[in-house]
Amino acid sequence: MLNDNMIPVLLGVIFGFSNRLIMLRTDYRQYPTYQHGKMIHLSLGFIAAALGAVAVPALMEEDYTAITFLVVAAQQFRDVRNMERETLSKLDQLELVKRGTTYIEGIAMVFESRNYLVMFAAFFTSMVTVFSDWKIGILAGIVSYFVSKKFMAGSNLKHIADIVEGEVRLDGPHLYVDDIYIMNIGLNTNQELIMKHGMGLIIKPKDQNSIVTLANLGQRQAILHNLSIIMGVYRDSGEPALVPLSKRDLNDGRLGVFFLPQVKDIKKAIEVAELVPVLENAIRLPSESDANK
Repeated sequence: MLNDNMIPVLLGVIFGFSNRLIMLRTDYRQYPTYQHGKMIHLSLGFIAAALGAVAVPALMEEDYTAITFLVVAAQQFRDVRNMERETLSKLDQLELVKRGTTYIEGIAMVFESRNYLVMFAAFFTSMVTVFSDWKIGILAGIVSYFVSKKFMAGSNLKHIADIVEGEVRLDGPHLYVDDIYIMNIGLNTNQELIMKHGMGLIIKPKDQNSIVTLANLGQRQAILHNLSIIMGVYRDSGEPALVPLSKRDLNDGRLGVFFLPQVKDIKKAIEVAELVPVLENAIRLPSESDANK
């Protein structure tokens, strides 16, 4: 027979771990990797759910050492963030188009924070079950799914900018996307490849905050990385003339993006760019300054 404390703990663990299962996705970024990377994060999610679920009955029994375990868990999750940062930084050295430090830091932060979400979901489900009954506890667990989903959803590039096709053109050795200068291309063979395979996008910021956010080099590198990962990249190592680049128009903050995809489809490229995440570490809000107000 299950005692009074086991039901809240079981419900907390079930819904907490289920939250982590839902939040764990391997997509075009291929991280976490199949299947060992997934097992690491699922195991940590189970530990987080167990700690969150056990904390409520322990506190009800006036066993305050449960708080100590939560503090230890927080330290372990910070170590997870460091581990992800180091791993991704090493892997990034082998990418043809790198993620960049800002993108890597954002991914590491997400993996740490999702363990806290799991812990809070398990804690909330367990607490509601203790103070009511198992039916209300199940309802609380379902509510925690929607809360986790809300925290998972961040901003995409389409929320801060409008993206349109840009014309890739050469003026002598000078490469432009519309009227935005990109770089100098000296060799005729490279010029021919660029005109054959090159594509361009113009990213127009919607407000003052967007202008500064798009100026961030980490955000711009994330755009180039996602375009190259999803649409392929027409280059190999040791070919600097074929490296995707982004340059700003210093007058109005527009961003010109040049890249050479394997799949030359402008509609798909615009859609990919629109879904690039706005990196937390790249967000700037100058409009919130008292000087601007």
